[in-house]
Amino acid sequence: MDGIETTSWDEVCAAFKKIWGYDNFRPPQGEIVRSLLDKRDALIVLPTGSGKSIGFQLPALLQTGLTLVVSPLVALMENQVQELRDRNLPAALLHSEIPAQQRRQTLQALEQQQLRLLYLSPETLLSPPVWEPLCQPDLKINGLILDEAHCLVQWGDSFRPAYRRLGAVRPSLLKHKPEGTEIAIAAFTATADPSAQRTLRNVLQLQQPQVFLISPYRENLNLKVQTAWTPRGRRHQMLKFIKARPGQSGLVYVRSRRDSEELAKAFGRRGYATAAYHAGLSAEERRKIEANWLSGTTQFVVCTCAFGMGINKPDVRWVVHFQPPQLLSEYIQEVGRGGRDGKPCEALMLTSEPTGWLNPEDQQKRKFFIEQLRSQYQKTQRLVKKLPMEGDIETVVKQFQDAEIALAILHSAGQLQWLDPFRYRRHIAQDSRALTKLSETQVQTHSQMTDYLTTRECRWQFLLKAFGFTKEASGFKCGHCDNCVRS
Repeated sequence: MDGIETTSWDEVCAAFKKIWGYDNFRPPQGEIVRSLLDKRDALIVLPTGSGKSIGFQLPALLQTGLTLVVSPLVALMENQVQELRDRNLPAALLHSEIPAQQRRQTLQALEQQQLRLLYLSPETLLSPPVWEPLCQPDLKINGLILDEAHCLVQWGDSFRPAYRRLGAVRPSLLKHKPEGTEIAIAAFTATADPSAQRTLRNVLQLQQPQVFLISPYRENLNLKVQTAWTPRGRRHQMLKFIKARPGQSGLVYVRSRRDSEELAKAFGRRGYATAAYHAGLSAEERRKIEANWLSGTTQFVVCTCAFGMGINKPDVRWVVHFQPPQLLSEYIQEVGRGGRDGKPCEALMLTSEPTGWLNPEDQQKRKFFIEQLRSQYQKTQRLVKKLPMEGDIETVVKQFQDAEIALAILHSAGQLQWLDPFRYRRHIAQDSRALTKLSETQVQTHSQMTDYLTTRECRWQFLLKAFGFTKEASGFKCGHCDNCVRS
């Protein structure tokens, strides 16, 4: 791009056609682009496959200055930046795994204002080597984009506490910039129920955001839940399902690295072209697996939730959940990777029988997760008595184990304020009941999946209600999920 500010909508459309080759925006892409060009905050909830990334990439490329894209996964960053670089566009990424020389080159390009888009994790954004150059007065920053924003809600007060500090980023940056500087914040996700939307507004400190909410319903996704009476029976049902779809491209989602490797080996021995994919692989290994799957060399990938975000393969004909995910938002994200070409896609979820006597796997996993969750909140309640009322995160983390997560949980409970991304102040009146209530709310969120597995109503109707589309859900019957077909 030439770096000239674009004022005409005709120029915007011409740039869109030149870069991506499309004549027209898909609603509401055009409105989102306008909103960010006008430096307005936005909250965008669109189904997977709706072209969300264009909504922030195009405005970033049409303005002089930098747009920061906070992204949760290395694989997602790599895919989006590679696509932009393939089009010779000024984008880069920073994360803990990139070589030192590449990091130096990116930071140099940042300081010389050669970039339009910089992808990075919340932890990298808040690291001193990155934060300090971003605060330089002459470095123009147009926007802060939170991609896959549901991760802030899911992980912000568990294992990715840096997400909880993102609301302090804009006011802190503006202190270092010329008077009158505007930095827009936009959160993009495929899944956010009303509670998650409130969390995003509050944590990110969105100012009168434009809200774009589109129902997650996809008429070509056929949802089905099937009981597996024994662990052996679970594998047999999955094999039967895949056998009935010879050569069709698919995805198998599992909940652990071990499951992905064991299942991939088992299917490999049966002659299937498959691979295990999880966060423990190197960038080169992940890239090779993605390329083989995209080209059709690999029929299906056995993967954890680390796979699929930002990877666009239109002809995925089936998605199997070997075990239920913990959250409905994860489930919607993952089934949404199927059928992006609009053609039918079968989405099968295998679950243990309800009593758990014959096949206790799923109940054990859920119980373990909830115990971990409650344990973390109990640790925080004990740690609260020791944490200083005001301090900086670097000092506190050195002094107390689990302090960063404890601060995130206190922030989530409304008992702490971030003065800037590195310094906090606790409220004088502390209420231990607030932490207990927060813990139980989290447990309740996880119980939604159990309700989904056992519901007898239309599965899409259940999902529409769960994500706040109550008007659309009223009297809704998709006609093609297992419950609708059965009735």
